[in-house]
Amino acid sequence: MASLKDLRVRIGTVRNTRKITSAMKMVAGAKLRRAQEAAEAARPYAERMGRMLGSLAQSLKGQAGASPLMVGNGKDKVHLLVVATSDRGLCGSFNTALVRRARQLARRLAGEGKTVKFLIVGRKGRDQLRRDYGDAILETITDVGRRQVRFAEADAVAEKIAKLFREGAFDVCTLLYNRFKSAISIIPTEQQLIPFAAPASGEAGASPAAEGPRVSYEYEPDEGEILAALLPRNLSIQIFRALLESNASEHGARMTAMDNATRNASDMIGKLTLVYNRTRQAQITKELIEIISGAEAI
Repeated sequence: MASLKDLRVRIGTVRNTRKITSAMKMVAGAKLRRAQEAAEAARPYAERMGRMLGSLAQSLKGQAGASPLMVGNGKDKVHLLVVATSDRGLCGSFNTALVRRARQLARRLAGEGKTVKFLIVGRKGRDQLRRDYGDAILETITDVGRRQVRFAEADAVAEKIAKLFREGAFDVCTLLYNRFKSAISIIPTEQQLIPFAAPASGEAGASPAAEGPRVSYEYEPDEGEILAALLPRNLSIQIFRALLESNASEHGARMTAMDNATRNASDMIGKLTLVYNRTRQAQITKELIEIISGAEAI
């Protein structure tokens, strides 16, 4: 049985831990509100961009000279998985759920005879994937959105992907990220970036308006010039949207995890205090018995 001193030390340690988890919960809650607003503000633009490019892709379907970002390079052998995780832990299943989804997709592609490569955003994704896929990790990008997610950071990631595609490092690129639904609900999401694939009705990233009647657009200049300008920008926009969703999901997951940790610490303090009081009472009773027995023996 632990001594009274050991129990006091342990109770003090758990109380200090509870202070830390409670402070982290409040910080994550404050950051979550701003991150959620940014993620929700980015959704309509990214969705409309996808819808318009989808309409353009339909009008150019089968035509020669289409952009490789739109139609691909004609091969489907090498797949690049871009996994957007975090640099820090203590956020529940935020990273593990997404990495599990990435592993499932990688195993499925490998079973189909495809070659899988990874471009990872965030240290935690690298740490969990390098044991099984260390040789397949092309690069790890860290410190993205350390203070605030900026479009320049997403643009830099998009440029790396576009450069790898131009160099023939992969044929198909798929982005995996956590889509924010609520503080207690995040959805691991897959989105094909190259070749461009417009989200279908009901999929993540498709707005309810996309299920309505199709709109006929007239473009000036022609569709080819618009696609040449918009496809690289769409790549940056979709990555930016994913990073914002991932950032909001991370803060929500951390707030929930720290709230659970704070509750568990309070429960543990209650149990340890009960054990401490019982041990102290037993020790006092034992000392009284020894005193009374000694007095009677005299």
